[in-house]
Amino acid sequence: MSRQQQAQLKKSVAAFANPDTKASILQLINTIPPFFLIWFLAYQSLSVSIWLTLALTVLLSGFVIRIFIIFHDCTHGSFFKNGKANRLVGTITGVITLFAFEKWKRSHAIHHATSGNLDKRGTGDVWVMTVDEYMDASFWGRLAYRLYRNPIVMFGLGPLYLYLLANRFNRIGAKQKECWNTYIINASVVVIYGLLIWVIGWQAFLIIQLPISFMAGAMGIWLFYVQHQFEDSYFENEDEWDFVKAAVDGSSYYKLPKILQWLTGSIGFHHVHHLSPKVPNYHLEKAHESTLPLKQATTITLMSSLKSLRFRLYDEANKTFVSFKEVKKKHTVEHGPVNLSKK
Repeated sequence: MSRQQQAQLKKSVAAFANPDTKASILQLINTIPPFFLIWFLAYQSLSVSIWLTLALTVLLSGFVIRIFIIFHDCTHGSFFKNGKANRLVGTITGVITLFAFEKWKRSHAIHHATSGNLDKRGTGDVWVMTVDEYMDASFWGRLAYRLYRNPIVMFGLGPLYLYLLANRFNRIGAKQKECWNTYIINASVVVIYGLLIWVIGWQAFLIIQLPISFMAGAMGIWLFYVQHQFEDSYFENEDEWDFVKAAVDGSSYYKLPKILQWLTGSIGFHHVHHLSPKVPNYHLEKAHESTLPLKQATTITLMSSLKSLRFRLYDEANKTFVSFKEVKKKHTVEHGPVNLSKK
């Protein structure tokens, strides 16, 4: 794609980067009140069947994902035209989703500015090592990476890390605005959770809230992971990295059933979002359908996305993700057994 074509593509998508106040308010109405209503029904259903309650927590976790997408749009300043409205709604939805608004806003902006850039990894993204980096790493470095990329750790312990550590503490050097936003969200969570425990009891609260938070966290990590970790995803060094290519070729179109697309705020159109983060979630599908080059983005489905679980290392030479098994087999053929005792 030439520079002229890239400019035209960005211009075409920019036409959709206009928040619609009515659409935003409608999304708040059809998302947040239903979430609280279903939460109340989940509590009431405890007297009927705990299985019914747990079934409702599955639905509630989906609503948390949808609320998170609103939060996410607010961090980009794309949900409302007014910056104060984005900060207010972003902070409120941050309380519901347990994410620190200002802190995540910063790290996610860095993710967008560096996605697919091999020389600028490490902030707001999934840890990716190249084959050469992995082979040159110490035993402990390899072990740490293998644990990190293990699905049980990533999707099982990952939500705990996000909720209890990453979004509860400020980074070193954070500005006062960022710090105070984290404090406000933390204090709000403590007060709200404390009141709920006082009113309904800690057992009922945990039965409902723990599954919601865990499932929403795991699903959120999965969505973030799978839309950049596909076989021919785009990765380049700084001198060859290109923003438009990183957006279109390094982000997938996750084609989901309509109900899941609704619950996930159309974030499956991830290539559109990375090309123009100012496009609100309710315009992503229209932007995709109206822009021919975007239809050529890598498309994955629920079934095909499962393959991404075996993609662990990026092979710079062949521009593709590979598994640990493939790397070990290739290295054994070319150089003999891998020295796992390497310090």
